[in-house]
Parts: sequence; C-alpha cells; structure tokens
Amino acid sequence: MRVVAGTARRLLLKTPDGYDTRPTSGRIKETLFNMLMPYLPGAVFVDLFAGSGGIGIEALSRGAAKAYFVENSNKAFECIMYNLEHTHLREKAVALKQDVFSAIRGSIKDTADIVFLDPPYNQEYERRVLEILREAPFINEDTLIIVEVPLRNDMEYAPDFGFEIIKQKKYKTNKHIFIKKSADN
Repeated sequence: MRVVAGTARRLLLKTPDGYDTRPTSGRIKETLFNMLMPYLPGAVFVDLFAGSGGIGIEALSRGAAKAYFVENSNKAFECIMYNLEHTHLREKAVALKQDVFSAIRGSIKDTADIVFLDPPYNQEYERRVLEILREAPFINEDTLIIVEVPLRNDMEYAPDFGFEIIKQKKYKTNKHIFIKKSADN
C-alpha cells in the first residue's frame, strides 16, 4: 500500500499481518481524496478504526493540518506509528491507542473538519459511532463524516441520530456514505 499523492507521495506503508484490517485500495483511496481535495487544506482529519493509518496519512500528505488516528489493535497501532515516522508526518498526528467509543467521548480535542470511519463489517459499529457522534463536542454542522460500508448497507437510520446523508459513492463491493449533522439539531 502506498501514499497516492502529496508530500509523502509513493512512499510504501506498512500494514498489519493477518485479516483484521482491510486497507482501502489505491484506486478507491484516490477517488475518495479527489472528492475531498477542496476540504483538506488546513483541515483537522479524524481517522477512526485507523488500521495502518493509510487514510489519515493520505489526508496529511495532501494538506490536512492535523490528523487523529484512533486504533485499538496493538499490531495496527505499531504500523501507524511506523508509517507516521516513515512519511515524516508524525508532528501533525495525534495517535490514540484506544477504543473508538472512548476516543469519541473525550480524547479528540479539536473541532473536526472531516471524520472517516471504516469499521469492521457486519458488526453495526457505524450505527453505534453515529449514535455517540451526535453528542460529540468535536462535531458540528460543517463536519463531513465519511463511512465506508459494504454495498448492501444503507444507513437509513442516520436521521434518527441527527444526521443527513448528502452523498454516496459506490464501488464494486463497498461504498462511501457522506454524512453531515442536520441543521435542525
């Protein structure tokens, strides 16, 4: 897996052994970040379920001012730390080795411009995250939340938690759902 563009372009990233993480493919990552480019310069980016950190590192490489990486797995967290040093982006990063739900409730101190989450599939983590995010102090009406889910997931419950789906980008087996906090919440 490589950084696609920006200051760390073409640098290889280390990924954890095994099947506990699913690194986002280069093509999907490139499509996602082409859509995000207007939002990245100077942004605070939050990478939940960060895995190897590839998404947050791509955001930093392309101009985000700061990125939070939240990961609970020891192997994955070690990869994040290695990758941040390898790409020379460590000084712009806050790496949190903790449960995503705990991090949302108090460890993220800056207002987020973009939150990305790619939780383990088929465990309804995205639903639980949205439920907690609706009260999170680092989320506001301008925060863009992107959720990577299997194609069959529709997240029709987002309005129940005060969010609206503003866009979906479908790929072969998964999709990105773009969500914002509803104005009336």
